[in-house]
Amino acid sequence: MTNKFSNLAVAGVQGLNPYQPGKPIEELERELGISNILKLASNENPLGPSSTVLKALEEDLELALYPDGNGFTLKQALAKKLAVAQEKITLGNGSNDILDMIARVFLCEGREAIFSQYAFAVYPIATQAVGAVSKVAAAYPKDHATMPYGHDLDAMLALISDKTRVIFIANPNNPTGTWLNKTALSAFFAKVPSHIIVVMDEAYFEYVDEAEYPDSLAYLEDYPNVIVTRTFSKIYGLASLRVGYAVCHEEIADLLNRVRQPFNVNTAALIAATTALDDDVHVKNCADINRAGLAFWKTACKERGLDFIPTAGNFITVDMGQNAMPIFDDLLREGVIVRPVANYGLDQHLRITIGTEVQNIRCLSALDKVLSKNPSQADPS
Repeated sequence: MTNKFSNLAVAGVQGLNPYQPGKPIEELERELGISNILKLASNENPLGPSSTVLKALEEDLELALYPDGNGFTLKQALAKKLAVAQEKITLGNGSNDILDMIARVFLCEGREAIFSQYAFAVYPIATQAVGAVSKVAAAYPKDHATMPYGHDLDAMLALISDKTRVIFIANPNNPTGTWLNKTALSAFFAKVPSHIIVVMDEAYFEYVDEAEYPDSLAYLEDYPNVIVTRTFSKIYGLASLRVGYAVCHEEIADLLNRVRQPFNVNTAALIAATTALDDDVHVKNCADINRAGLAFWKTACKERGLDFIPTAGNFITVDMGQNAMPIFDDLLREGVIVRPVANYGLDQHLRITIGTEVQNIRCLSALDKVLSKNPSQADPS
């Protein structure tokens, strides 16, 4: 008789659908037997880390000993860079690790978390895993004048109840790229009860080139219930090392550190992240290339009659005008991996990471080839 081990799991986990990452290059190679694959699916930095980081890893990496469990050197560097006290910082195995900690500290059965429609898939996963209830606020409609598919903060406020304990906000949001401005966010913070934790997920913070985009760290003094999470996976090019952090009130940081796994950030990640914080030239170069790449893709989409969602990140989510999965599959056969986002309810969209100039041109050429099979897919009418 086969054991029904799933029946032994807690209720939240029994019904959980795990996070689905972008298709790995190696998997496509195995499936189709092709090489020279271009992956623009997971919002990784096409330039990777700086040479300074690679040199530091070569010189300082120690594999035989456990890492510094407190991450003192990295936290010290972050405190200096961000002008905050070290006691406000919690390190994570990527910022996803921080989101999981927040859920384990503040959510459980009988409590609720609020997030927006089309918000990052980890929010419902972390919420459901601990037995809490997800309350999903409708996003702005696709025909919204300024931010189609963006977070509707009034809709989120309307969902607050006596069971609400956490509100997750990604700014900019993944997978849409939409963002909130200073005025809207300030008004929102003022209306949220102080006992509710507001998580500002700023994984793409360093890419934003919008004058009215807020730095959520500026709100921590007035709103101690705010947690800001960021990552080294994006503009710093350290996705494979998995290192992120949170900045928040000291008491919240203490609670997060109580559930944080021992040695959750490895030695290579600590070295690389500490070194990367001084890579101002590299960060600026990456941001400049991303800005140019976004302009390239926006122009290309307009020329082809393809709608796209406003974005402030290092990706663009494009409406293909029909079910996007056949287009995704055909792109795979061209050796190009992008990201379908049907799991977010965006069946007609593909999310494309901004690459280098050469990568963007290759991806667009492949997309043109695929769309040429059915010109109506790119028909602006």
